[in-house]
Amino acid sequence: MNLEEFRAAGHAVIDFLADYHASLAQRPVMAQTRPGEVRAQLPETPPAQPEAFAGVLEDVERVVLPGLSLWQHPRFFGYFPSNADLGSVLGDFLSSGLGVLGLSWQSSPALTEVEEVVTDWMRQLVGLPDAFRGVIQDTASTSTLVALLCARERTTGYSGSHAGLQAEARPLVVYTSVYSHSSVQKAAVLAGFGNDNVRAIPTDEAFALRPDLLEAAMLSDLEAGRLPCAVVVSTGTTTTTALDPVAAVADLAERHGLWLHVDAAMAGTAMLLPECRWMWAGVERADSLVLNPHKWLGSVFDNSLYYVRDPEHLVRVMSTNPSYLQSAADHEVTNYRDWGIPLGRRFRALKLWSMLRTSGVEAIQARLRRDLDNAQWLAGQIKETADWQLLAPVPLQTLCVRYAPAGIEGDALDRLTQAWCARINDSGEAYLTPATLEGRWMVRVSIGALTTEREHVEQLWEMMRRHAAEAAHELKA
Repeated sequence: MNLEEFRAAGHAVIDFLADYHASLAQRPVMAQTRPGEVRAQLPETPPAQPEAFAGVLEDVERVVLPGLSLWQHPRFFGYFPSNADLGSVLGDFLSSGLGVLGLSWQSSPALTEVEEVVTDWMRQLVGLPDAFRGVIQDTASTSTLVALLCARERTTGYSGSHAGLQAEARPLVVYTSVYSHSSVQKAAVLAGFGNDNVRAIPTDEAFALRPDLLEAAMLSDLEAGRLPCAVVVSTGTTTTTALDPVAAVADLAERHGLWLHVDAAMAGTAMLLPECRWMWAGVERADSLVLNPHKWLGSVFDNSLYYVRDPEHLVRVMSTNPSYLQSAADHEVTNYRDWGIPLGRRFRALKLWSMLRTSGVEAIQARLRRDLDNAQWLAGQIKETADWQLLAPVPLQTLCVRYAPAGIEGDALDRLTQAWCARINDSGEAYLTPATLEGRWMVRVSIGALTTEREHVEQLWEMMRRHAAEAAHELKA
């Protein structure tokens, strides 16, 4: 593709995406394709000769779009918000089009320094102290892995540079809530702790980790000859957006010498609102934390911010310094190759930088308050309607709901819950996520797409009542 072809195709791509976003509300939210249907429409072998890009775009419209569930749809209420603000989309285009790579500061100085600026902007926006330094990772899963690697190395006196964990006399233990994200367990396995050394701590009636049971588990492990190493708390658990008590856990972490990592992947965005910062009171005492601008905030995926209170410790654990990457400027600059697992990095900062500049903080804050208000409106409707249950507190924008008419309980109630949720999803009218809570199925309603207004939440509530009633009638028939 030459430059003129690129210019023409680029205009076509922008027009295509603008039309796509303009038509979202008229499209089915969930993909209507069957397994293997997309693949069956694609050639089995690669093209021997070049094709015009117009053909690629035609196949995106004909084959790809019908096979996508539309996360940007105003009636997408599944999983969590994963917004693609259009200013961020353009920043992502710029990053890809520039084609630069960050191996060291010298390999692309602006890549590093824009990242330093934008991570510090975000630090200020969520109210973190000056001591915290940030780096952009791909996802919260990677950030949590990095946190547990740092915890392991601090606890063992940097065993990784010597004989490793196999030389340790006592097994190291990681603690987290029973409702923490699955990535915590995965990170503990990848960091060498092992599944047997991860403690899932029970929660209170609001599904938040209980500090008294956390301390009891630590003391039990110490008595058994094991060594407490790290604790991961959640500001906004995946299932219910429960808020673990960060300050109380920080007290225990400091008393017992544990690394404290705060997972605020989705809910960290709410901290742009000063009135929400009570939710992670004590976060300034954490050793590390993660928040994902690629969720509710609006930066295009992938864009995860990992902050540490002691960057020198992170660098010591992650540092790599081959001769071909050394430069005379190394003692004056940040080399982000020493701040995470990959050596190379994309110019991820551009999409967050572009989004913040083209949106402005006040407009973002107004949107977040809109979503919180919409969640409270729906919570109020559910509380006031017979046979509908709100199963957990609603501190943020996610609701856990169940329709439980008289005479339907146990396994039958589970079948009803899954049935009415599937009816909505299969209809293409909206998208919801079923999940289990305390061993029973419920439905999560996650509000926060960029274009979701009160009218869309009202439409969802009407669908929920209609499909639930129809599903219950069929179940009783």
